[in-house]
Amino acid sequence: MNDKKKCVASKSLINTIDIQGNTKNNILFLVTVVTVVFNAEKYLEDTIQSVINQSNQNIEYIIIDGGSTDGTVDIIKKYQDRIKYWVSEADRGIYDAMNKGWSAAEDDSYILFLGAGDRIEQLPDLSKHDGCKSIFGNVKLGSDRLYRSTADFRIRLGNTLHHQALLIHKSVHINPPFNLAYKAYADYEFNVRLYNQGVKFIFDDSFLSYALPGGLTEKFHTEESQLIIRNNFGNFWKLMSSLYYQYQNTRYGFK
Repeated sequence: MNDKKKCVASKSLINTIDIQGNTKNNILFLVTVVTVVFNAEKYLEDTIQSVINQSNQNIEYIIIDGGSTDGTVDIIKKYQDRIKYWVSEADRGIYDAMNKGWSAAEDDSYILFLGAGDRIEQLPDLSKHDGCKSIFGNVKLGSDRLYRSTADFRIRLGNTLHHQALLIHKSVHINPPFNLAYKAYADYEFNVRLYNQGVKFIFDDSFLSYALPGGLTEKFHTEESQLIIRNNFGNFWKLMSSLYYQYQNTRYGFK
């Protein structure tokens, strides 16, 4: 399924000046990192620093704040010269904010979402995946667990991709992609739509991010997840996912 040969080239040609002052053409892949945040002054600075300290990537940074009343906006202003775009205004929830970030990103960029407290550990070398529309890696969950992402048949059972280590090229869906009818798993629903459309998710084991414990989906929302599975894969996979959830609950326990 994850066949690199089926990727279609998609890259940007830009002019740069080398240390001798000579103009030359370089191929660079643009990454847009989007952070959505609300009242998270305790965690936001770590996230910002993990983004702006990426020295080997062509990165633009966008922050969408939901109208914070703590010191969040002050932290954003501290780094605003390193941020392409930011806004602080009321929104209709996390996926509305993510849609705003998606809209603000350049059409030729790979988009990555980080929440406040999440961090980039290492981005992949995108030149190795020329033309691939989606690249994913693994995610550290807190200090003691590594989530090994997958993009095979198991996506029919539940969300197997974490947004902290998932790059999606905006060209696959120019308009804001997240369905606000889903309050907890709109990102999963988007991934499923891409999967059904035949978008190839390519794994890169060098791609690693950190997810702060306690996010929106730390508590499992079974009903919403199964609604997405039924609507996209049918009742058989909804039943299979129910059995899978029972197994996971027995093995790990859901909060």
